[in-house]
Amino acid sequence: MKKEFASAGQRKLGLSDDELLDLVQQSSLNYFWEFGHQESGMARERTAKPNDKVGMGYDIDHTVTTGGTGFGIMAMIAGAKRGFIANDNFAERMHKICDFLETCSTHNGAFPHFLDGRDGKNIEVFPHDDGSDIVETSFLAAGLLCARQYLAGHDPALAKRITDIWENIEWDSHVRGDNLMWHASPNHAWTDNSLKIKGWNECLITFVMGASSPTHPIDKSVYEKGWKDSDVFKNGKQSYGVTLPLGPDLGGPLFFSHYSFLGLDPRGLNDGEVDYFEQNRNHTLINLAYCMQNPEMYVGYSDNCWGLTASDNHECYSAHSPTNDLGVITPTAALSAMPYTPDESMKALRHFYDDMGDKIWGTCGFVDAFNETEGWYGKSNLAIDQGPIVVMIENHRSGLLWDLFMSCPEIQAGLKKLGFESPHLKAAVAPSAPEILPPPEV
Repeated sequence: MKKEFASAGQRKLGLSDDELLDLVQQSSLNYFWEFGHQESGMARERTAKPNDKVGMGYDIDHTVTTGGTGFGIMAMIAGAKRGFIANDNFAERMHKICDFLETCSTHNGAFPHFLDGRDGKNIEVFPHDDGSDIVETSFLAAGLLCARQYLAGHDPALAKRITDIWENIEWDSHVRGDNLMWHASPNHAWTDNSLKIKGWNECLITFVMGASSPTHPIDKSVYEKGWKDSDVFKNGKQSYGVTLPLGPDLGGPLFFSHYSFLGLDPRGLNDGEVDYFEQNRNHTLINLAYCMQNPEMYVGYSDNCWGLTASDNHECYSAHSPTNDLGVITPTAALSAMPYTPDESMKALRHFYDDMGDKIWGTCGFVDAFNETEGWYGKSNLAIDQGPIVVMIENHRSGLLWDLFMSCPEIQAGLKKLGFESPHLKAAVAPSAPEILPPPEV
């Protein structure tokens, strides 16, 4: 690890756009590299409570998150590629994570949402949540496969460990009839808390991973009759002059266009009905246009201060969107949209860093969220928000995580099975030892 890495959160003005992107990626990566759980190597769920009024009900110091770890693994890959961390150190961290994943609480090979980083025991999010969360498992598995592809030529033994973890996940164990269920329990019957996964939301990647499994796959019918057969799947309406192919009115929170697409490349991705890059770009443009219109007259909303998505807020936590607008801007929303709206996202980044950095910049990059109307500037960082910043900026700059994930032969087979078309759907090339970019001068 570079000696200057721990101080990456220090604010420096007068940076070029590329220098600023380097600094934002490196500082946000600090969340996973420096703040990763010391015993498990996993990503902690958060750095702090939203505010002093909120009790979390679990030990923040030792609660690690499976999905957030998947995002963090992808972020560490970007950091290794850019020379922020060494390949050997990254591989060592991945072995530590695999040590934990091979022994922690699982159910049919799938992982819970939260785990105790010390002993690997499940931390229940709600009553009867004593089994597995297949959505969080899909985020984790996607990150693991990216690491496998990146490090296969550098550390074949690690690649084998990752493949074994991936192939041990029984995706079909979460199927009930034509539905993929979010949660499964070894001790309790299916309940309303099990949640049928229906689109459109952040869960496309879950169906892609399930269909791609070489050992325990889900059928295409589960994708067609469960995910796509929903009242809020197709949209087709215009808002602010922009047509939204899928999802709820005004698009919903922006993480819908981030989480599934950290590895799944939307460029040229098409299922015969929907162009997924257009879907994600239009969703982002509607979110931006709503913030510019600012119908609730919140302080600060503008074309350089926008982005509504799930995050902490001045009261607790909420999935912010144009239909659930509490005056809260979440930096990950605009920054993780960099591949879709590069100019608009860069303008927001400049405002967040140059103009507001004294309030919202820290050792792990930007704070989770802020509300200028309430005079509230968060003190917390969350794994599921910091990770996409690093990853989607990298996808904007180089397409690295998209290329790695889409190079997996299992993923290519799964996408074909579900009827997708993509420029990546050709014979996968075996990965070689990763090439490191020269470290940036910042």
